[in-house]
Amino acid sequence: MARASRRRNAATAAALLGIVAGMGGLAYASVPLYQWFCQVTGYGGTTQVAADAPAKLHDRSVTIRFNADVNSALPWRFQPVQRSVRVKLGEEMLAFYRARNVGDRPVTGTATFNVTPPKAGPYFAKLDCFCFTEQTLAAGDSVDMPVSFFVDPEMAKDRNLDDVTTITLSYTFFAAPEQPDTARSARVAAN
Repeated sequence: MARASRRRNAATAAALLGIVAGMGGLAYASVPLYQWFCQVTGYGGTTQVAADAPAKLHDRSVTIRFNADVNSALPWRFQPVQRSVRVKLGEEMLAFYRARNVGDRPVTGTATFNVTPPKAGPYFAKLDCFCFTEQTLAAGDSVDMPVSFFVDPEMAKDRNLDDVTTITLSYTFFAAPEQPDTARSARVAAN
């Protein structure tokens, strides 16, 4: 009897340990899984990444508005160079955002992005973007950063987007978790 009780207790302990380990694994994987889900589905206004623009344009046009924000911990000024552009679906467009480090030392920033309305996310594709890598600016430096994009012509077939005439591309810059060391900062400032 005692032997059977110990086996049941061991089996219960093993099952509970497996559940705890599984929950820990899911918690660890939740951020990359969520990012993957958003990139695949465009959920929450997540944009797509493309290698090439479509070969054919669609007659339908949309206005792309540009928005820029900076987290208060990052001593930068950041704004779009132009407020908006009008593009045909499938038309490749190049836009610029301007960043200036108003601090007294080199600072590295990283940008997050999305589009609104969120339902347009699956159709907004970036070919190249400053947001794909961290950006380091020396004290007082200013830079114009490009983003190359298009709106997929397939959007015209999605009846859920018939009411979309304007898409807003938004970026928010944050201080990168790891800042350049003093020697690297000096090299960046010298360049």
